[in-house]
Amino acid sequence: MGRSRINIAIDGHSSAGKSTMAKTLAKELNYVYIDTGAMYRAATLHAMKERSVVDTEVNEVGLRAGLERMFLAFKYNPKTEQSEIHLNGVNVEKEIRSMDVANKVSLVARVPEVRTKLVAIQQRMAEAGGVVMDGRDIGTVVLPNAELKVFMTADPETRAYRRLRELQLAGKDVSYDDVLDNVLSRDRIDSERAVAPLRQADDAVVVDNSDLTVEEQFNFLLSLARTRMADRT
Repeated sequence: MGRSRINIAIDGHSSAGKSTMAKTLAKELNYVYIDTGAMYRAATLHAMKERSVVDTEVNEVGLRAGLERMFLAFKYNPKTEQSEIHLNGVNVEKEIRSMDVANKVSLVARVPEVRTKLVAIQQRMAEAGGVVMDGRDIGTVVLPNAELKVFMTADPETRAYRRLRELQLAGKDVSYDDVLDNVLSRDRIDSERAVAPLRQADDAVVVDNSDLTVEEQFNFLLSLARTRMADRT
């Protein structure tokens, strides 16, 4: 018997609002939200703690060996009403959101063994269906058979302002120029990397949200999801 619940893959550029949409959709549909970006950030934090990444230098031999000592899990936090990521048993949800981690995540994500390990974990999580997963290569690599694929984008300046607002609300002292540089750098690295580059799946629905409200995006995606769910019944 096939799965009764669909999988939803949301890809797109850094700070395009993928996580906000994925979380809200998952909550509305009573699906499981899997934040793959948090997994890569946690892998980056792990490499930083083990000194496999220092400044922009990556010790790939040390990083690969360190993967054996990295255990990731999502655990529901009733206080925040969110699933939060744990690295080796410790909640690192706040720690992984720093600019220091953000500036190094693309360096770690391009190491093939990191991606291989995380993709295997992500595919296991989605086997039963009922998953909303967001990232860079979900529709093309992680869940190529997802029933609904979405590719979200917005112009870099809009994304930088959104990211700046998030960081300021979290009490981080950063400048708009630094955040914009980070967004542009992430776009370049994500699109040019040899392994699983950021690419729109052929059957993905493109959503440019530069001029859309969060509510407009949500209503559009919810309508798409319900149509795909109805197609399975």
